[in-house]
Amino acid sequence: MSLCGKNYLTMKKQCVGVDISKDSFSATLCTRTLNDHIQYSTGKKFENNKQGFNQLVRWAGKEGDKEAPLAFLMEATGVYHEKLAHHLHGIGKSVYVVLPNTSKHFFSSLNIKTKTDAVDARILALFGVERLHQPWKPAKDIYRQMRDLSRYRIQLQEQKTALSNIAHGKEYSHGISADITKSNKKLINILDKEITKIKDKLEELVATDPEVAARIKKICTLKGCAIQSVAGLVGETNGFEGFRNGKQLVSFAGMDIVQHESGTSIKAKTRMSKKGNRFIRHLIHYPAMSASVRVDELKALRNRVMGKTKIPMKAQVAVQRKLLVLIYTLWKNETEYIEGYHQKKIARAKAQATQDILESIPLEA
Repeated sequence: MSLCGKNYLTMKKQCVGVDISKDSFSATLCTRTLNDHIQYSTGKKFENNKQGFNQLVRWAGKEGDKEAPLAFLMEATGVYHEKLAHHLHGIGKSVYVVLPNTSKHFFSSLNIKTKTDAVDARILALFGVERLHQPWKPAKDIYRQMRDLSRYRIQLQEQKTALSNIAHGKEYSHGISADITKSNKKLINILDKEITKIKDKLEELVATDPEVAARIKKICTLKGCAIQSVAGLVGETNGFEGFRNGKQLVSFAGMDIVQHESGTSIKAKTRMSKKGNRFIRHLIHYPAMSASVRVDELKALRNRVMGKTKIPMKAQVAVQRKLLVLIYTLWKNETEYIEGYHQKKIARAKAQATQDILESIPLEA
């Protein structure tokens, strides 16, 4: 086959990698020929708005082969990718939205030290043609609404906390005007009322979908988990869609452990990466505190880590990770939490093994 022949240029696969931010995004088209030759287009930058989306589609149409399938791949970066993903999906384009932890490992495998928007778009495009990806589809409307209500509740709660801190500072300051104290108290009361309204709306929303409500109710059999937290987690993860295992979910939440070791001279303390969805970390915090006292399995984990490290925060993070994976498992299996499930499972297995041994012993003549 001639390298200059038509067969060499026939596209086997092509993908536009998109590195997106709040105001703009960079795009590069990567094509993979039938003999696995990789080609790149010149990168281009667009505004993160509808006009930029239309320009991207026209540019990709000109740069690519119209007879070969074309896909667009981007990372799930907060909410900045959502409008573009919905736009492309709405006009019938193939869209891949990958979790940051999966693209991170691909980036690391290439050992590329330069990091710019253009380079990231180029590598994402390569990621699109070298790996198989599940086509992205918009979240169920109820999951999106659950996420939005949950996030708004958290944001209002954060504002209330900030105002409460102000109130505390003013309380112990000399000569503070009564008008300031009155205003601060009024704002806190307003936020309290709005937070209550959002909580009620979230519960009403969950009740509109019997299947979702039933699953959340089963998860709430786990002591410490309330409908507000569980509904928020389900909304943030789109019903845990796209996660193949608990490890991926932990990484998506930014609760994965980072190690920094090199030879024998460098051995820094391990820490939580926090490079992930902060709302998930917020939602799991208080349920984990409650469950670490009320659930024997998690209480034992907390005590074990605490006894080993003597660091309360590490013990609490371990419980958070375990609880998050436990919630994911209960959702996927559509089951309630069973206290001591693993111990009971081990006991049944031992009993069955003993029975098998007894049955294998031949009877005396």
